[in-house]
Amino acid sequence: MRMKKIGILFGQENAFPQAFVERVNRICGPGLCAEFVMIDKALQGEPENYAVIIDRISHDVPFYRAWLKNAALEGTAVINNPFWWSADEKYFNNALALSLQIPVPNTALLPSFEQPADTDARSFRNLRYPLDWEAIFAKTGFPAYMKPFAGGGWKHVYRITDREQFFKVHAETRQEVMMLQEEIVYDEYYRCYCIGGKHVRIMPYEPRNPPQERYQAGFQPTRELISAMEYSVLELNRALGYDFNTVELAVRDGVPYAIDFCNPAPDADLASVGVDNFEWVVETMAAYAVERARSQQFGKDNLTWGTFIRKAVQQH
Repeated sequence: MRMKKIGILFGQENAFPQAFVERVNRICGPGLCAEFVMIDKALQGEPENYAVIIDRISHDVPFYRAWLKNAALEGTAVINNPFWWSADEKYFNNALALSLQIPVPNTALLPSFEQPADTDARSFRNLRYPLDWEAIFAKTGFPAYMKPFAGGGWKHVYRITDREQFFKVHAETRQEVMMLQEEIVYDEYYRCYCIGGKHVRIMPYEPRNPPQERYQAGFQPTRELISAMEYSVLELNRALGYDFNTVELAVRDGVPYAIDFCNPAPDADLASVGVDNFEWVVETMAAYAVERARSQQFGKDNLTWGTFIRKAVQQH
């Protein structure tokens, strides 16, 4: 019987990858094993011999992203789907959430302040300038948050209090495509793991705390709120096709608003998420990886495609 391998591709992490490999090897049984991915060559069209790969780093390393796509073509179940992740961005995700009737902040997409390299004024003949700033500001209100339309890790996120600050900060973002988003003044805030489109871990979270104290928020959600949050988390991840993601929810007047739900290499560090959350994510991810490896078939498409994509394919 061919040994099936589960690999994990990672960068600077020193807790989750090691614990994940140890846990898989403890629970997987015969015919399966887990290891750190090791690459000594990348040859077009040749199989990479992994049943499953957990991807924690390709968003920062383009070489890994290209390598993973080839592995997926040969039948590896890559978690998360590298084709969708390459196309994903926050502005579309918000629009998708609205189509699912999941509350999100009012949001406007902003063209980059500076023209991208290798373009000139003729490249923007379809863009009316000045934009209708009054309509944009009326939609989001102030205060609002300006953030990149793609990306994560709370990088380049600005709280904007008025028009003057908006124009000043927008100029400083240069060639970044940004969004302007309504501020949700929340009563409670939660970060929620979702694994396999079926396992949810709701974690009280306070983004205003120092990083090492954010999971020490102490919020106590009601049963009704837990149910509403689980529904939103599952609907979003099933629509997007993410196997491993986090969704951040800001609760205002009892209503959970999806603030950030594009985190397909979510924080799983013991020092930040705490012992209980770390144990849950290691155990649940290990069991899910084993499940995916046992059902994986080499030479087939073993990726997860979201309901949005599947519906579009079925319609054509």
